Amino acid sequence: MPEHLEDKTIFSLLEVAKSIQKAISERYKSLYWIKAEMNKLNFYPHSGHCYPELVEKKDGKIVAEMRAILWKADYNRINTNFQKVLQEPLREGITMLFQAAISYDPLYGFSLRIVDIDPTFALGELEKEKKESIRKLQEEGIFQANKSIAFPQLPKRIAVISVESSKGFSDFQQIISQNPWGYHMEIYLFPALLQGDKSIPSIIKQLTAIAEQLDNFDVVAIIRGGGGEVGLSSYNNYLLARAIAIFPIPVLTGIGHSTNETVSEMVAYKNAITPSELADFVIQKFHNFSIPVTHAQETIIRCAKLIFEQQQRTMDQLANRINWSTKQHFKTQKLQLKNLEKDLNQQAKQLLREQLLILKNIGRIVQLADPKNLLGKGFSVTHIHGKLLTSTSQLKLDDFIETTLEHGTFVAKVTAIDTHINTK
Repeated sequence: MPEHLEDKTIFSLLEVAKSIQKAISERYKSLYWIKAEMNKLNFYPHSGHCYPELVEKKDGKIVAEMRAILWKADYNRINTNFQKVLQEPLREGITMLFQAAISYDPLYGFSLRIVDIDPTFALGELEKEKKESIRKLQEEGIFQANKSIAFPQLPKRIAVISVESSKGFSDFQQIISQNPWGYHMEIYLFPALLQGDKSIPSIIKQLTAIAEQLDNFDVVAIIRGGGGEVGLSSYNNYLLARAIAIFPIPVLTGIGHSTNETVSEMVAYKNAITPSELADFVIQKFHNFSIPVTHAQETIIRCAKLIFEQQQRTMDQLANRINWSTKQHFKTQKLQLKNLEKDLNQQAKQLLREQLLILKNIGRIVQLADPKNLLGKGFSVTHIHGKLLTSTSQLKLDDFIETTLEHGTFVAKVTAIDTHINTK
């Protein structure tokens, strides 16, 4: 009961809360269909319950916000239905049409208890988001921007945005590294989330990281595998599609699905249904370069062989001419050599006779100069200390000298030295 203080009626907080609770329970007795954006799902794995934060936006600003409750059983049923219809789970960031009971609790406050969500409405909203993203990109004139970039002749350095444990990345890497032609490519992994709302900032972050070292790469490949059609709506996001469209080098996508192409795939330079197909596309670029080079190589070899054959024939003809000319020249030279041999032989004999005569004359002179002949004429030869004595300057008193005559030798002692030369 309310208290009374002078002219004031005072209600307790609980009384006010219960009054609100009663008014709401009497006013909102049935279930209502409500449209709102799932700002946060707030799923708690240990309990299986969700406590979504719902918002309504106008011109990008939040004009209404409310807390909701989604019990485990209802969440499991709704989530299964979403995966069946949308090919992806219930997630944050989508506008949805849900059925809820409106209630108020004195302790926990106002809330909406969600009992059902219409997946077909969410599907329509996602399609609207996709069309809106396409419209914005086309209005900005960047829808074909990445496709307009010149593709490198040999995409050797590939920056891959993927999950390291992804089967799609594994398939891509294996096909590239084990190609039977031996083409060599370098793959650099930039790990990122590839599903759900968190994939949008994760992929954009890695695109930014690649852009900061752009000179190190030729192309970018966004690869996802094993997920089928599940979780692809994030690739219709305008911000992600725009980041791909304006990227300064070609962006290739292989995110593993075959229908309903996403906006990100539309604006990418090349979209492949699977990572394996994307790997084949890259290898084909090497083929396109290799085939004309191989043909050019074969042409060069063929032309070179023809030139060598022509030159060989020319050389053979020239060799034959040289051989005949050489033989003729050899005959002429041989005849000249024979004549020269005769002349040399005659000249040599004449020269030999002249040399013999000279030698005889020299022999006579040598014979006349023989010391024996001189000794026979009264001359003598004197030595001192084994050396020929030619001057008194070589002598000292009491030296012994040895003198050789025609017949015999004697030794004398120097007793006097006359340095004056007798010219008489």
